[in-house]
Amino acid sequence: MEKAYLYQRLPFLKDVKKDRREQFERYFQTAPLWLLDAFTVETLEKGVTFVRENDPADTIYLVAQGIVVATDYRVFGVAYDYMQFKNVYAFGGMEFLMDLEEYKTSLRTVTRCTIVKIPRAVFEKWMYADIHALKYEAKLVGEYLLEQARNERSLLLMQGADRLALLFVDYFEQYGQGGVLWVREGQKSLADKTGFCLKSVNRAVKKLSEQGLIEKQGNQIKINQEQYERMKAQIAEKLDID
Repeated sequence: MEKAYLYQRLPFLKDVKKDRREQFERYFQTAPLWLLDAFTVETLEKGVTFVRENDPADTIYLVAQGIVVATDYRVFGVAYDYMQFKNVYAFGGMEFLMDLEEYKTSLRTVTRCTIVKIPRAVFEKWMYADIHALKYEAKLVGEYLLEQARNERSLLLMQGADRLALLFVDYFEQYGQGGVLWVREGQKSLADKTGFCLKSVNRAVKKLSEQGLIEKQGNQIKINQEQYERMKAQIAEKLDID
């Protein structure tokens, strides 16, 4: 693949962050031109569920800009956000590798997102013809499954305050500006993201506040650089984070 043609098909890549841009270049470095010609691009607003579990897995999605979260609704109909994707990953690629005809998770935009879509039939044609692309796709899927399994094992043993602190650490690293993070989402959303009930989240927020790790200001939570570093150190022994 000529890099210039990738940017011709996806001109907005010139404006995305360098690491995301380089991931796209790496992912499609052996792609034929007919694959790039099959691209369609769609912009989705925040909060859009664009893949639903058990729907036909007939499209491959790659996030060029923005953040996507995987959500599980199987337990009592409660939404549990168990994985955020900030890097380039082919949603639908796992289903292809495992010969699955339906998606095995639901995907929702956390921010406004630019999505690149590829028909699964075209994606499969590329994978079957390019061993390097197939091996790279298998590597990415394997890394995703390993990370998910490790995170789930760690989270299973974490108490409510520790699990919420881990979420806030992740938020700070993604959204903190000028050494400060403002958490403006409600506790129902925090419950969805941690897998706890509202009562447990309320207790966790109270505990973190009493420890001086967060500051409640009305319906918002403020976290400064020093509080972030203390939270990260507090959970470092319980979860392998850098």
